[in-house]
Amino acid sequence: MPELKCVLSSGLWAVLQEDSQRTRQPVGHIVSTALAAHFDVAHHTIYQVSTSTALVEGIYQGAVRVGGLREHGDLGLGTFEDLDGEMVIVDGHFFQIRCDGSVREVDDAVLSPFAVITRFAPEPAVTLDQCPDVGHLTSRFDTLRHSDNVFFALRVDGQFDYVHTRAMCRTEEGVPLVQAAAVQPEFEFHDIKGTLVGFWTPEYAKTLNVPGYHLHFVSDDRTRGGHLLQCRGSNLRLQIQRDGDYHIALPETEDFLKADLRRDPAADLAQAEGEKK
Repeated sequence: MPELKCVLSSGLWAVLQEDSQRTRQPVGHIVSTALAAHFDVAHHTIYQVSTSTALVEGIYQGAVRVGGLREHGDLGLGTFEDLDGEMVIVDGHFFQIRCDGSVREVDDAVLSPFAVITRFAPEPAVTLDQCPDVGHLTSRFDTLRHSDNVFFALRVDGQFDYVHTRAMCRTEEGVPLVQAAAVQPEFEFHDIKGTLVGFWTPEYAKTLNVPGYHLHFVSDDRTRGGHLLQCRGSNLRLQIQRDGDYHIALPETEDFLKADLRRDPAADLAQAEGEKK
């Protein structure tokens, strides 16, 4: 990454230091954000609420409102308080896919215990002519990623021959994610037009986010969707964005502060997030 060196007045430096301490953000992040705003260009930052480990351990209490998330981007995913369905964020609209298959756009007051969002300004789109399965889709994204050590935001648009999803049901606080996922309903859609959104996370960040690819789907007519398990289609439009900054807002709820989050969540995440064998 390019580095900028410049001379600042003592007054401006003091303001920067004070803001860094208050917001707990690095000075470099504050400067980059300010420059991006000045030149009206996207500053590629992932903003995340809570961690994947907390979700695995059953920390489902709402930590942030949708209105707060909206300030940090227009594309992303997550879940809702009490694990009540899947969150899909497309073009700044927040959708909830519930376990009965219903889809609704939520208002700013709705709470979330875990969410990941970014302001999406991707590289030029590429077309995937044939996509026989989700493995082929992620392999194509692999060729667009140039590092295994940074985060990427992803979007796929097009007509799908088949989409297989699931949606979590409302669950009591403290019930482990694997146990909650064992009874999640699944949905199969055919000949459906829609959008996949999500992220690729490095393996080293597995205690923070779902490692590898994590994608959610919503149909163009906003009536169907969920956490992606499988798909196939043709002439799909793929977009990718490298995110250079990663900001996590940790919940201040009593359950989060007192939880034992030392356990490696990788195996549980793979079981809960993947397609059933």
